[in-house]
Amino acid sequence: MANKKEDSHKEILEIKGMLQDIHKDIKRFIEKSSQQHLESVLSGSRTNFTNAIIGHVLDDIEGGLESNMVKKCELRGTCKSNFTGFLQKNANLIKQDEVNEDIILKNQSDLNGMRNNAPSKQCEKCFSNVQTLFGKQVDLMRSLQIYSSNEEKKLDMATLPEGFIAEVLEPLSNKVRLQILKAIAIETKTFSALSELTGLRGGNLLFHLQKLLDSGMILQRHERGDYMITDKGFKVLRSMGDMYSLLSS
Repeated sequence: MANKKEDSHKEILEIKGMLQDIHKDIKRFIEKSSQQHLESVLSGSRTNFTNAIIGHVLDDIEGGLESNMVKKCELRGTCKSNFTGFLQKNANLIKQDEVNEDIILKNQSDLNGMRNNAPSKQCEKCFSNVQTLFGKQVDLMRSLQIYSSNEEKKLDMATLPEGFIAEVLEPLSNKVRLQILKAIAIETKTFSALSELTGLRGGNLLFHLQKLLDSGMILQRHERGDYMITDKGFKVLRSMGDMYSLLSS
């Protein structure tokens, strides 16, 4: 009789162990699926945003050249075609995650070469216009944070405030808090849902939530309400995704 009880107890323990393993597998699958969904959403948003910007830039090229090039010139058609090709090629760099300074310098060098070989003095007006359009494109890349010169990068690092670590990096240095932020970036979550997701209870979970609340990356709709990501939290998460892609490429 005692042996039967021991065997039954062992079987129950084995079943519990199997259920725990299944639960862990399901949890990992959900986390991976959520991460892939988030990355897909971020990638799709970036693509749509980039296409809209490039469309605007191409319109700017056409309008700028048409309005500001010398009107009465037998080479106007040929030059406009060459300028359009040059500026469109440079504009397509906006699709990249990062633009290398060497590419911008080469494009500038190519434009300078065309300018030096201009057949007449009146060509200066057209080249001045192309230079302006080229400069606007480079400034746009800077504003999108996909391009900066080596000199600008050095200045950026020098001005990085020490408080940035405590404000942004420290709150996400824990994998549980990163897990929470990724989860609520997709949809709002209740305390119970986050407890189920992280496996933490009561004060242990509250500790991590408070860290994220204090950092301004998440907020709670009202007392005991759902938790949701803030604009700051979404930007930080997107930046971390970009950094991961850069380092893993």
